[in-house]
Amino acid sequence: MPNRQELLLALNAVLEPDRFKDYCPNGLQVEGRWEVRKIVSGVTASLALIDAAVAAGADALFVHHGLFWRGHDGRVTGWLRQRLARLLENDINLFAYHLPLDAHVQWGNNAQLGFQLGLHATGRFGDQELGWIGVRSASVRPGNDVLGHHNNEEFSGTQALATHVETVLGRTVLAIPGKPGPLRRIAWCSGGAQGYFEAAIAAGADAFITGEISEPQAHLVRESGVAFLACGHHATERYGAPAVAGLMAEQFGLEHLFIDIDNPA
Repeated sequence: MPNRQELLLALNAVLEPDRFKDYCPNGLQVEGRWEVRKIVSGVTASLALIDAAVAAGADALFVHHGLFWRGHDGRVTGWLRQRLARLLENDINLFAYHLPLDAHVQWGNNAQLGFQLGLHATGRFGDQELGWIGVRSASVRPGNDVLGHHNNEEFSGTQALATHVETVLGRTVLAIPGKPGPLRRIAWCSGGAQGYFEAAIAAGADAFITGEISEPQAHLVRESGVAFLACGHHATERYGAPAVAGLMAEQFGLEHLFIDIDNPA
């Protein structure tokens, strides 16, 4: 079984947090017990997830959204005090990786979302190359090489793409149609990446998949003809954390459990 430091070093080796300019500290955010036997993964270090990890007997919690963010005033009160208290009382380590988890070429949120949707990436775009663009491919499976050339199929239109995404993610999506006709080049970026839409357009996308939408994007759809699908911040980021935690579990012989705390956002 690994100790806390060995697990941290292994996570850093995979996710390479020093490569990214981020809005939060990546890595070990809360120190718990030294020895780690069981790791729970989830999207956000909410009180509900922490309580579920306690009930599951976790020694470590691995998430995409941790507790500390740029702009927080540093006071340990309210919700932050509750979450920290629960972690400290139960001696649970909290590991959190934000942009590094989005970006990893095989185990990250965007790679895993593409695998789930059957999209084969052919390129990257946007700030820190967090956006992905590619084509539909029936041959895509988790663990395949991500960048390259595969036989591909087109989506017949925005509704066909939306129906496919809804089936995979298990939730209704907000789809704003672009120009009529088939969609071949699909861009995606998990979470709150609506600000990447213009970069997706510039990259030659026929449609863009992300978690959220803001007011300007609807106008850009109409003016550019590129379809936009808002599929849920949480729903698009459910895959990276269990993939990385599962990798650690396999590497160190840990018990691993992914706990999905439902979130409509």
